[in-house]
Amino acid sequence: MQNQDIHSSDSSNNEIISNKELNIWEAVLPVIILVSLLFYNVYYAFGNEALDGSNQFILLLGGAAAAIVGFFNKVSYTQMIEEVAKNIKSTVGAILILLLVGSLAGTWLISGIIPSMIYYGLQILNPTIFLPASVIICAIISIATGSSWTTSATVGIALIGIGETLGIATGMTAGAVLSGAYFGDKMSPLSDTTNLAPAMAGGELFAHIRYMMYTTIPTITLTLIIFIIIGLTINTTGTPEIQDQLIAIKNTFTISHWLFIVPALVIGLIVKKTPPLIALLVGTLLGGIAAIIAQPEIVMNIAQSDTLTFNSAYIGVMKAMTVDVAVETSNASLNKLFSSGGMSGMLNTIWLILCAMVFGGIMDAIGALSRISKTLLSMFDSVFGLFASTGLSCIILNATASDQYLAIVVPGRMYAKAYADKGLAPENLSRTLEDTGTVTSALIPYNTCGAYHSGVLGVSVADYFIYTIFNYLSPIVTLIFAAFQIKIKKLVQL
Repeated sequence: MQNQDIHSSDSSNNEIISNKELNIWEAVLPVIILVSLLFYNVYYAFGNEALDGSNQFILLLGGAAAAIVGFFNKVSYTQMIEEVAKNIKSTVGAILILLLVGSLAGTWLISGIIPSMIYYGLQILNPTIFLPASVIICAIISIATGSSWTTSATVGIALIGIGETLGIATGMTAGAVLSGAYFGDKMSPLSDTTNLAPAMAGGELFAHIRYMMYTTIPTITLTLIIFIIIGLTINTTGTPEIQDQLIAIKNTFTISHWLFIVPALVIGLIVKKTPPLIALLVGTLLGGIAAIIAQPEIVMNIAQSDTLTFNSAYIGVMKAMTVDVAVETSNASLNKLFSSGGMSGMLNTIWLILCAMVFGGIMDAIGALSRISKTLLSMFDSVFGLFASTGLSCIILNATASDQYLAIVVPGRMYAKAYADKGLAPENLSRTLEDTGTVTSALIPYNTCGAYHSGVLGVSVADYFIYTIFNYLSPIVTLIFAAFQIKIKKLVQL
């Protein structure tokens, strides 16, 4: 029988479960244990490989710690499992979207859509506007791939080399690379963090992306203006050499403007507010058809066949949708860019979501989220205070848990119902998670993102920090919007 001091939410599950017997120190204890374990796991044990499974298990350990607190406060095992089940059920749509995002990335790679975006993007390089051009190139590639890490490790490395030949400080170039890469990472439906944020907030993917544009477009515009000013005040020498990359792409793929019909159709479906699962499925299937028509040799190579038949086309496209595929070019620096994990590449993120739902569900069932939220809201009672505390939580978790995924997952789960209680749409939370959690991860040296980008680009975080303009302007802009009540979406009352 349910304890009378514990009351669940209504059928819409909009209010956090309360437990009067739980004090604030008991409520935050599982969070402290979780963050401490994550910090050790990432910083001392697994580093960049923490997302491969160890972080997920630590989320389960955090859930176990919360369960122990719950048992001491008269919360039954059944109540906890029921809340976990509700949480996992709420993520079904997000998980299906992640799987389709993986399959779409695969077919858009082998069809030449992504390579065509990169091919045309590289050609906008101009020595006189190298830094803003680098931002634009990395933004295009990151939108196309959905990965700031891939952009940094491929084109980012090339741009660092080009910048050095022009006499531009590597910190400046790295800042431009990461500014563009994180803009694209935020705005791409292929990005795992862009899918993760609305999943944690209880929102919808394309609504989240549309709502992010209000803060992200002004931020990237300011970033470009600043880089243009910087570019006008420094001297460049030499000419960037990108012919090797362009030739390698051209020799491997059939590059054509016609391939952009597929993303244009998907964008049209999104604008028409087609359900994301349908839009992504259509984009995946059209990408597969485009691959058979435009890149038959690549499809045959993936299928390990000498001829293009119905069966080899089926195998090649199906592999691109579901498992790891890679297309090798004559330029080694591009090969990592032209690879995709398909649906299987999304499994680590899905695994993370499921384990996060276990932790969040138990924390909710024992009343911990209610106690923490009420304490924070008593300190920050205004709408601005809610946004500020969310952003602060994301940045603190990036600095302590050392992982951007956890900086989205934990605050997202903690604040989702608090936003609903304030009458705020979930897009407010998901946007804040990205504007503060996703982008600031690259600014912390021992965070997985900061360590990765620093290592890949060969530039220390201290050197590129001041030039990663987009990343530190994003939290400021989102708080300005909150302070002046600009584009703060309210819940629609049905």
